[in-house]
Amino acid sequence: MDQSKPLKVRLTFSVILVGISLLFAAVVTDHWAVLSPSLEENTTTCEAAHFGLWRLCTKRIFMQEHSPKEKSCGPISLPGDHNCSYFKHFTPGETSEIFEVTTQKEYSISAAAIAIFSVGFAIIGTICVLLSFRKKRDYLLKPASMFYTFAGLCIIISVEVMRQSVKRMIDSKETAWIKYSYSWSFACACASFVLLFVCGIGLLLIALPRFPQNPWETCMDAEPEH
Repeated sequence: MDQSKPLKVRLTFSVILVGISLLFAAVVTDHWAVLSPSLEENTTTCEAAHFGLWRLCTKRIFMQEHSPKEKSCGPISLPGDHNCSYFKHFTPGETSEIFEVTTQKEYSISAAAIAIFSVGFAIIGTICVLLSFRKKRDYLLKPASMFYTFAGLCIIISVEVMRQSVKRMIDSKETAWIKYSYSWSFACACASFVLLFVCGIGLLLIALPRFPQNPWETCMDAEPEH
């Protein structure tokens, strides 16, 4: 058995834990995208918005002096009154008119559901890895690697669904939004995809039996896994 294999598994698992942390940060936060409306002349306030998978947050920003060329509201970091509410399709008793008017709720529900699958796959993969450490069951590393790979694929699909949602929101004639930008929650989701997908494949390669290194050696000569 390759003596460096346990070290490789632990190093890969450490990077995967970073990817899982980024995944959780992306799923629970509300900074996937920032939306800005057009500015009226001589206005002192404007309302920008940022949202995630579950909530929409609006912020009435007290504008500082801006140049005539500046046509959008923001940046979102400027001081102002902040208000957040869950999307109407997740909490029927609440209202979120801005989101309901400007995009189809199917996009939001799909992105959230796929992200939940990603979290589920990541949790199951982690359980498999921890059991392989405790019980010396190396065969559990193979399904764990596949679960991490599936988690990465799910979160990048969720990212693409959210991206399409934002594009439809901006292109809609029923909305005042004219400008958008992706924020740090979106970046966390993309980074988690890279780490989970790449490390999932890497963990699978580490878990596979050692290939023959000499022409006269066969796979049957390799030491069996425990």
